[in-house]
Amino acid sequence: MDVNQTQRFIFDQSDIRGELVKLNSSYQLAIAGHSYQPPLAKLLGEFIAASVLLSSTLKFDGLLSLQLRCDGPVSLLMAECNSQQQLRAIARGELPAEELGFAELFAGGSMAITIEPRNGQRYQGIVPLQGENLASCLEAYFSQSEQLPTRLWLAADEGSCAGFLLQQLPLQESESAEQGEQVWGHLTQLANTMKAEEMLGLPAEELLHRLYHQETVRLFDAKPIAFSCTCSRERTERALITLDQQELEEILAEQGEIAMDCQFCGTVYRYKASELRGLLAGRSPSRPH
Repeated sequence: MDVNQTQRFIFDQSDIRGELVKLNSSYQLAIAGHSYQPPLAKLLGEFIAASVLLSSTLKFDGLLSLQLRCDGPVSLLMAECNSQQQLRAIARGELPAEELGFAELFAGGSMAITIEPRNGQRYQGIVPLQGENLASCLEAYFSQSEQLPTRLWLAADEGSCAGFLLQQLPLQESESAEQGEQVWGHLTQLANTMKAEEMLGLPAEELLHRLYHQETVRLFDAKPIAFSCTCSRERTERALITLDQQELEEILAEQGEIAMDCQFCGTVYRYKASELRGLLAGRSPSRPH
């Protein structure tokens, strides 16, 4: 069954909300054509699920990206999700043959969450790379940045990726802070019993029932999630005219045209000499062919 959606849920009479994301074809489209190693595709799938979960916690019109850069064998992991529930992702490099822990594999690297509102100021938060996996790193970020206490569970395989989020809200429903902490501990402990295959294979209603059949859980309507790349010929042209003209002329002399491909979706934009020189001379960007 092809499922590409995110669903919010809340626990009545408590100050805790949750989010479930499950992606099949949209995840497969995001990794298609890249020939990723299965373990690397799985890791990128976790990044994709995390970016959808994090964007779902925000009320904004714009883009959230989760990006990890490193000088090691995997130099880049990046996933984006916007407020229209559209995603794209990319990875560069290969995992080594020896099995390394998350912190060891990306030692010396940096990871950031970037929020780019359509109208407003860009924000970037640095995520410490000290956890045993992506989920624990993101949890530490929420804890250190004094945001709402948040727990995440992430999973991916060759065909799908999934994510599960719990977040503690400001005290409203609970009678006391102590009661709120007790409920939070109870619900997160139950979520810790969840298996990866359950996250990936079970419908949201069944998964929540297995975990919380003794709780009152309200599940909201699902929102569709789709793979969509934001590349365009116009954006490519804007990038081209910032490059050194002599270098572009040398490429034209050697190859007869300049081809620029999108590393996310693989679309190739080609420019003949006359078209490129028109751009460099300050003419208006051409229409897509």
